[in-house]
Amino acid sequence: MGCTVYAISVDTQEQAQGMVREFGLTFPVAYGLTREESDSFGAWWIEDQHGGHNQPTEFLLGRGGTVLGSMYTSGQVGRMAPEEAIRFITTRERRRLEQPQAAGG
Repeated sequence: MGCTVYAISVDTQEQAQGMVREFGLTFPVAYGLTREESDSFGAWWIEDQHGGHNQPTEFLLGRGGTVLGSMYTSGQVGRMAPEEAIRFITTRERRRLEQPQAAGG
């Protein structure tokens, strides 16, 4: 689909690398997310015995970095299914291609 997936975690580099290996992830996974960074995009932060973590927060970005959709969760329920993201992207791209081209463009 020409899309790119990125993930970021509060985990250490070693923990993030272990997760990539364990689940066979094929996209970049950043590590070491801080509370301040989490707050900058509005994720819910949970304090725990390990220093804390953010709840899953997902963004669908368009060309140029425009946020087209987002999902903020406060617990284990509420993650975006891959099929939903694919349907959203496919529908949006179809509508974009159906739009008349601007004059001169």
